[in-house]
Parts: sequence; structure tokens; C-alpha cells
Amino acid sequence: MPPRLRPLHFTRLPLAESLARATAFAARAARRRTVRDFAPDPVPRTLIETCLAAAGTAPSGANQQPWHFVAIGKDDPALRTRLREAAEAEEREFYAHRAPQAWLEALAPLGTDADKPFLDVAPWLIAVFVEAHGTTADGGVLKHYYATESVGLATGILITALHDAGLATLTHTPSPMGFLNSLLGRPASERPFLLLVVGYPAADAQVPDITRKPVDRITTFLS
Repeated sequence: MPPRLRPLHFTRLPLAESLARATAFAARAARRRTVRDFAPDPVPRTLIETCLAAAGTAPSGANQQPWHFVAIGKDDPALRTRLREAAEAEEREFYAHRAPQAWLEALAPLGTDADKPFLDVAPWLIAVFVEAHGTTADGGVLKHYYATESVGLATGILITALHDAGLATLTHTPSPMGFLNSLLGRPASERPFLLLVVGYPAADAQVPDITRKPVDRITTFLS
């Protein structure tokens, strides 16, 4: 079957405008910081939905869009408590037994530990899942290609969209994360990718005093 195509409708910008946009976006992106101290202030669902819609525009292998997002607000405090308890149980095992000393030393400048109060405080948690496979029309298994890479791209867009909308985020990755499937009712065909904490930073929020590598250390131009 031949591919079904349609016109792109691309608008080519003048070079000066392209550079101005790129410079402004880079400046906004540079202000993004991972936050661990959140305010309890509510964030409208419509704002979260809009940022998730942006995430859904990410490129994906064979356009299979192998992602699923579960947005958890503050309406079910019991669920929030179970999520925090399960995450902290895994984190205690990580810090006490699973993590090699080199990993703990790498984390030390960030001041992280097994306590995750932000899982109770932040107005939204977004659990991101990788769909390992889909289902065909007749109920068969449809393999997804480059599923993890595709979900990583979508998550990057989501984090950037949330930051651009004036919100703070934290990528939380307790390991293992199988408890997210059971607590959130997701099928075994989905694998937890990360738990994104979303909201406004607390008024007294602090972040580690770290720097980012300059572009000439992360880039090689061959021509």
C-alpha cells in the first residue's frame, strides 16, 4: 500500500528571526532547574493537558506513539500516600543496599536521600509509561519500534513545555518502578519510564549550586 501524504505547510523564517527565537529559547531553557521543594498551590488541569498535548507531538518510531501518561492530582490523597510509601521503600533499598559507593558519591553534591515529601506536596505527578507493544484490530500483538527512545523524546518535550509554561519539574526514577503499574492500574505491556513531579517551586526552594557544560564541550562540528 503506498503511503498517504499531504502538503507540509512549512513557513521558512528569515535568518534573523530564527536566530532571535533560538537565542530567546536557549535563555529560557537555561533557567530550567530540577526542583525538590514544591509549593502546594494548585495548577489547573487544563494547563497540564495542554503540555501533555505538546508531548504527544514528539516523533516516534513508525509513528506508533508508544507512550502513556497518567496524571495524578491531589483529589485522591490515599493514592498519593501509597505512591510515596512505595517509592520511598525502593529508595531506602537503593541508598542502603543497591547503589554502589561511586553512585552515592556522584549523588552527594545534589543532596538527595530516600525521603520524597514532594510526592505528597506537589499538585501533580505524571507517571510516564513505555508501551512495549500495542494491539492489532484482531487482538494480536503489534510490536513497537524504538519505544524507549520515542518516550524519551516525548518526555523531553513535556518537561520543556511545562517549564515554558512557568512550572517546575522533577524527574523521579525510583528503581524498580513496577509499583506504578499496580497502583495506577496499567497493564503489563507498559513499562514505567519515570515519575514527573510538577508544580510551582516553594517560596524558599533551593537548588544545588552546579553548572552545565558549555556547548563547545558537548558538541563537535565536522564542517
